[in-house]
Amino acid sequence: MKKYTNTGNKDTRSGFGAGLTELGKSNENVVALCADLTGSLKMDDFKNNHPERFFQIGIAEANMIGIAAGITIGGKIPFTGTFANFSTGRVYDQIRQSVAYSGKNVKICASHAGVTLGEDGATHQILEDIGLMKMLPGMTVINTCDYNQTKAATLAIAEFEGPVYLRFGRPKVANFTPEDGKFEIGKAVNLTEGTDVTIIATGHLVWEALQAAEQLNESGISAEVINIHTIKPLDEEAILKSVKKTGCVVTAEEHNFLGGLGESVSRTLAEHFPAPQEFVATKDTFGESGTPEQLMEKYGLNAEAIVKASKKVIDRK
Repeated sequence: MKKYTNTGNKDTRSGFGAGLTELGKSNENVVALCADLTGSLKMDDFKNNHPERFFQIGIAEANMIGIAAGITIGGKIPFTGTFANFSTGRVYDQIRQSVAYSGKNVKICASHAGVTLGEDGATHQILEDIGLMKMLPGMTVINTCDYNQTKAATLAIAEFEGPVYLRFGRPKVANFTPEDGKFEIGKAVNLTEGTDVTIIATGHLVWEALQAAEQLNESGISAEVINIHTIKPLDEEAILKSVKKTGCVVTAEEHNFLGGLGESVSRTLAEHFPAPQEFVATKDTFGESGTPEQLMEKYGLNAEAIVKASKKVIDRK
């Protein structure tokens, strides 16, 4: 099976910062807004080099979304930045009414998603944001897996017309996708070919899925790993092609199993090709304080959990 090399752990939020820096130089219509978390969102370089295109809104996320929606009327492309919890849960009404319903070209960029936020605890570790965003008509939902892909996605959404939710994280994680990889919104990436089980992963769980596939291969199980970076629109063609070959699927995400990637895959299978499915995700629970590694293990969001789920779903075929 194809193996991927970690070129060095890097945080995905820095990939966003690097992409925004590049956009600052290449696209004069890009503007950035932040809710008092410039350093955490890695927006300092954009702010320092383009102060006339940077707006520090303060701890007023609802105002930030409203301002961003208004800025689009003048042809600008606003990128908003704050933690995922504050980017969605705190301002859902403003996103629904001012951005999604109105079809505004706002890029909602959200860091510190999931339990890997770590020690900040349950009040900051949103695990339902993908569900909130994917249910909004017209909203594109992207969840990137590493630094390189986050940078590429940041560049790609500037060229895309329409509202986007871009989700990334705080911790340093494996950086394994190509530095010059092309990011195609709505197109899954087939990372490894396999015949026994399909593993569909998103975000930080993609690297864990690759590690799980190696472990499964050592025990004689051939796993196909698909990176779903765009949860909406979902690449149903890639999913169905793989599951029709393997006959079963495991979905893996750092999100509640209610409303996330797994449910989107289930709907696709129910409509077109019913097949056994296992979910690696949080099970309708809030998070808690701890290191990212401790929490990933406790909530079953790692390679070990994916291996276990893969063997279970194969037995169900």
